[in-house]
Amino acid sequence: MRGHRTATGVLLTVGALITGTLSATAATAAPPAPAPTPAPATRTVTTTEQHRARTFWTAERMRAATPLDLRLTPGAAKKLRAPRPGGTPTTVAPTAFPQAGGAWTGGGAVVKTSGRVFFTMQGRTASCSGNAVTSQNGSTVITAGHCVKYQGNWHTNWVFVPAYANGQAPYGQWTAAKTLTTPQWEASEDINHDIGAAVVAPLNGQQLTSVTGAQGIQFNGGYNKPMYAFGFPAASPYDGSKLVYCSGNSSKDFLFSQDHSLGCNMTGGSSGGPWFTGFSETAGTGLQVSVNSFGYTFLPNRMFGPYFGNEAKALYDKAQVS
Repeated sequence: MRGHRTATGVLLTVGALITGTLSATAATAAPPAPAPTPAPATRTVTTTEQHRARTFWTAERMRAATPLDLRLTPGAAKKLRAPRPGGTPTTVAPTAFPQAGGAWTGGGAVVKTSGRVFFTMQGRTASCSGNAVTSQNGSTVITAGHCVKYQGNWHTNWVFVPAYANGQAPYGQWTAAKTLTTPQWEASEDINHDIGAAVVAPLNGQQLTSVTGAQGIQFNGGYNKPMYAFGFPAASPYDGSKLVYCSGNSSKDFLFSQDHSLGCNMTGGSSGGPWFTGFSETAGTGLQVSVNSFGYTFLPNRMFGPYFGNEAKALYDKAQVS
């Protein structure tokens, strides 16, 4: 409709030119308005499904859940595969920077805001990671897009277990009432927008972040910053029993995506775990700016996470008021 002129519009323009009252500035066409950001994709979980999820996840099922691992080939074709064997995981002082991967021993808020995510996918139990963020509803978890929906199907039996510890849920299992992802991940599994969220139902009359606390979140914060990444990798050499972190100076992916890049040996199951900028090792707090997303099959010990831009903000805005 923007390019169509009516006969009346043409006559008005001609008349203005004849009288000399149309300035050059007014004659210049206005720039097109920016396209609105598409709405996030959302799945509402029925109360029946929520009840089933609450009773589904026993300690044995959580320990046996298959870690979800997203790998890209040089042609950027996505597939699930067994993670590469790695070395022995390390336990180091949290002040070791950079750190390619080791158990987090520093304590602080991140121990409670980070957790494992469990769900049923294509008939099998699987796991990722997630993080509780500050929100209006006090119930928002940020994770990866493929940790809520993958290969055209939404995951079921979705729960968030903050501070997971070897089959134990010290702060409870929080069942998703809604899961969300970016429209770009929904439409084509665009790796640049591999971001997901969940709004979890109250547990024992309480909202999630009143129990676990919450981390701040930042959008359009730029690239090339010191970063800390956390998650619960569950594939060798890790076993999903503890919180693991990587730290270092991040960069922008110079290969196929627009993602952040960080030296990190975390394996499958860490997907969806938070990346922080401005992270305080003493307090265990920072601003979340990405999630563990994928690795290239040909580039070992390197993790990539999506840039939190306008699309991520739209997703967060939708989740926090749901």
